[in-house]
Amino acid sequence: MIWHDGLPDLARANAFGADSMAGHLGIEFTAVGDDWIAARMPVNAGTMQPYGRLHGGASVALAETLGSVAGAMTVDPAHFAAVGLEINANHVRPAGAGWVTATARPEARGRSTQVWSIRIEDEAGKLVCISRFTVAIIPRDRGAPAT
Repeated sequence: MIWHDGLPDLARANAFGADSMAGHLGIEFTAVGDDWIAARMPVNAGTMQPYGRLHGGASVALAETLGSVAGAMTVDPAHFAAVGLEINANHVRPAGAGWVTATARPEARGRSTQVWSIRIEDEAGKLVCISRFTVAIIPRDRGAPAT
């Protein structure tokens, strides 16, 4: 298992970002396993582009939210914070109204950096976006806010 303190508490993960972008986009953490975590996001007026499809920026926000929370849950939060360093995304197919689900899995977990792959799928299980997210692990004494 990759998690710092056992399987993450999904209620805590959902409460942590409730007043941030994640909450405004409707992102909900839904499931967790030994080496993965999943969240979903509605595809609605708040996350769509004017053409009625999921906005690519919303997909990237979902991927970064999931990767950041996943990274944070693998380290001791009393001493370390996980912050985004780089993200890329390939938008493979459009998603219409409904929900998309993202699953994050680690590709590499070092002492100071982590790399996560995040797959975003539509309700039919078809790939919408694949993202790779690099996380920096920084000591709390470098100005990271407490959680």
